[in-house]
Amino acid sequence: MAKYFYTAKSLKGEEKTGTLEAKDIHQLSQKLRGEGFILIKAQSETGPKKGSFKIPLPFLGVSLPEKIFFVRNLQVMIAAGLPLPRAIEALSNQVKNSEFKKALIDIKDEITKGKNLSDSLGSHPEIFSELFQAMVKVGEESGTLEDVLKTLSFQMEKEHSLKSQLKGAMIYPAVIITAMIGVGVLMLIMVIPKLAATFDELNIELPMATQVIIGFADFLAHQWKLVIIFLLFLIVVLSQALKIKEVKKIVDKLVLKIPIISPLVKKTSAAYTVRTLSSLIAAGTPLPRTLEITSKTLGNFYYKEAMGEAAKKVRKGEKLSEVLSSYKSIYPPIVIQMIAVGEETGETSGILAKLADFFEEEVSIATKNLASVIEPVLMIIIGTVIGFFAVSMIQPMYSMLGAI
Repeated sequence: MAKYFYTAKSLKGEEKTGTLEAKDIHQLSQKLRGEGFILIKAQSETGPKKGSFKIPLPFLGVSLPEKIFFVRNLQVMIAAGLPLPRAIEALSNQVKNSEFKKALIDIKDEITKGKNLSDSLGSHPEIFSELFQAMVKVGEESGTLEDVLKTLSFQMEKEHSLKSQLKGAMIYPAVIITAMIGVGVLMLIMVIPKLAATFDELNIELPMATQVIIGFADFLAHQWKLVIIFLLFLIVVLSQALKIKEVKKIVDKLVLKIPIISPLVKKTSAAYTVRTLSSLIAAGTPLPRTLEITSKTLGNFYYKEAMGEAAKKVRKGEKLSEVLSSYKSIYPPIVIQMIAVGEETGETSGILAKLADFFEEEVSIATKNLASVIEPVLMIIIGTVIGFFAVSMIQPMYSMLGAI
């Protein structure tokens, strides 16, 4: 039995979309006909339909803005009193991402069969994170789903804003480095071979640096396919290596030591931590569970480890502020102090929300200043590369003129 994503119409012209299990398309058509619908199109969820061509792009997934759109509109519809299955079906007709559309239709069908929303979201962990599921579950259990969705929407908007700032800060150095590599490759392919031919005709003894550049240019010109294959292989190997715990530990430790990058990483990680803690505590999630979920949302190994250890110790009765005091190397003292104040006053969620605003503003300032910090470093690198290239190519010419 395969599960099919289908579109069907009734004799009155009413359109219906959804998922059904059937042995084949013929059986699917019969099932729909029994319900008074005529099958228009169908596609198996296990793969593309016969005769169609589809390039698999699983790495693209569902973007954060699409999820924000879903949460924000679902909250509005629930506030308006719309039944949950109907609200999700309406949203599924508005989303453009086919993967997201199928997931929402599947969720709607599961809710119609009696499942609650959080469990239905759990069937699609590649789209809805554990943070997402946990907050919705708390909202269902406490009867405050509308408020929880509003908090979740705010959390996701802040996350999107933070990621956009970080990506924006990386655009300038990425463009400069890409242009530098592009110009370098063109020089190696188009200019160096002509200079090499001239040197060969004049029978000049070349310095080692010049020989290396000419040799690399010759290899690049004749073995460019091999170079591309090697680069692709290197990318795959590095991406897989980063999934190994020990390798990721080393890389994450280096990231926390690099002068320009380290302050930005620490501020960003602190912002993610306190924002997530604030949202989950506000939703009513128990603190140990909050720390476990927060641990899974963080990228750096050492921040994950800190939150994971904190969850274990808090469960044993220790205070969070006391536990985090052992991690002063990664969390600024203000985080520990404000959490301690929150524990004393019982206003942890509100204090952490204000602290998150502070760190997000710090990240915003840091990303704006990043270009001015990176620019001189890039200029030094570019100057060094150009200087090495120029000296390597001009030195034989001076030797030739000196011999004359």
